[in-house]
Amino acid sequence: MSKNHSLRRDLMREQLAHHAARLMAEDGITDHAFAKRKAARQLGASDTQHLPSNQEVDDALHSYRALYQRDSHPGMLRQLREDALAAMRLLEPFHPYLTGSVLSGTAGEHSDINLMLYSDDAKAVLLFLLKHGIEFEDGEWKAQINGHQEIVPSYALTGDSGAQIHIVVLPASARHSGSRKPETHADVAAVEELLRQPESSESP
Repeated sequence: MSKNHSLRRDLMREQLAHHAARLMAEDGITDHAFAKRKAARQLGASDTQHLPSNQEVDDALHSYRALYQRDSHPGMLRQLREDALAAMRLLEPFHPYLTGSVLSGTAGEHSDINLMLYSDDAKAVLLFLLKHGIEFEDGEWKAQINGHQEIVPSYALTGDSGAQIHIVVLPASARHSGSRKPETHADVAAVEELLRQPESSESP
């Protein structure tokens, strides 16, 4: 591969990452794959095999929000994190962890709050929600557990400010999986610490 071709490919990748980030920030798109495909179509590169990674889009999204939404985004992100913390405190018996865009700081007003709970009793979370009179929709989720895919329970709730909270219930053994890293999974104490930081700080 020539140096010029490699440079053009890298520039297109960067352009796609920033265009996808703008679509997510302005149009409320929350699905990275959809945003990248739409960006590729709009930039005339729909046949490219060199789409940016989710992390590259997230990095561009951080930059976009810091530049164009610096007045509105911090307060909105804080509200989502406060909603997340309130739900986590309620669900503390199930060792909740916050993941996804609300933790990373790339969340927008249309983003879901994503929580992971841990229990070997598949019905325990369901019974807990019923006992506390919490309205929810139940469903299923495909999760990668110990190297293989499993179907696990999931629940959708509505937070105090109207944000959607998506909960996935994993086996207790998955809580100690090596794939759970502090930068991608935050427990109650970590989210409390995040909320103590200045609003201008969007990253955990």
